Amino acid sequence: MFLRIASLLCGLLLLSSSVFAYGRSDVIATVEAPFKSDATAAIHDFTADFFQQSRIASLDKIQRGQGEVKIRFASNSRVNRAPLAMFRWEYSAPTEQEIVSDGHTMWVYLPENSQVIESDLSVVDSARADDPATFLTGLGNLSRDFSIHFAIPDVDVEGNPVLELKPRRSSPLITRLLLVVDRRAVQDHTSGRPPEYFPILSSTVFDPNGNSTIIEFNDGRINRGLSSLDFRFMMPPGVDVVRPTGSGLGF
Repeated sequence: MFLRIASLLCGLLLLSSSVFAYGRSDVIATVEAPFKSDATAAIHDFTADFFQQSRIASLDKIQRGQGEVKIRFASNSRVNRAPLAMFRWEYSAPTEQEIVSDGHTMWVYLPENSQVIESDLSVVDSARADDPATFLTGLGNLSRDFSIHFAIPDVDVEGNPVLELKPRRSSPLITRLLLVVDRRAVQDHTSGRPPEYFPILSSTVFDPNGNSTIIEFNDGRINRGLSSLDFRFMMPPGVDVVRPTGSGLGF
């Protein structure tokens, strides 16, 4: 029994030393570097299965969803800005729905309601230009938008580092954000190897009302050559199209 415990402790110490060989700046750079406008080893696109769990504090209720996500990072014409993100979130449970953006327009398709909500992203960006809740479309600018530290605990059960981010500007949608960063991506970045892994394994967003949403990514694949055609939205026949305006727009 003693030998087993000693062996387990040694294993934990080895795991700990391999994780803490990297500092906070290494982990932050792992997340940001592939998405900066001048990135030489860039992540151009990302596909994964996802699981989502949201807790509604006022109702003490848990909502779950899952599906597939595709994201493409295209060149941005605006100087010194992060790549423009196109995305497609396809929910298969608990009900089918799609959230699609070609980088200019966003569509939210709710088949149950036979409804499509269509938003102009230039209006969304203007209304919420400083809102850090859109972090996934601006990964290259996390240090600009957030104060970033290691979380407590600073690694998950598999030894992946965990970052805690707090917005530099007050937001009605987010008080803090936890990112679990793939330790393999950190190793690649610090070794100067081209990225093989999407750096984020999961994100958890907390809002001022005590609600939280966690999204876990599984079977992530990067740089598979997604094109802009993958982010075209084909309007289903017979749906009602709603086009909201003003500051209520957003993700």
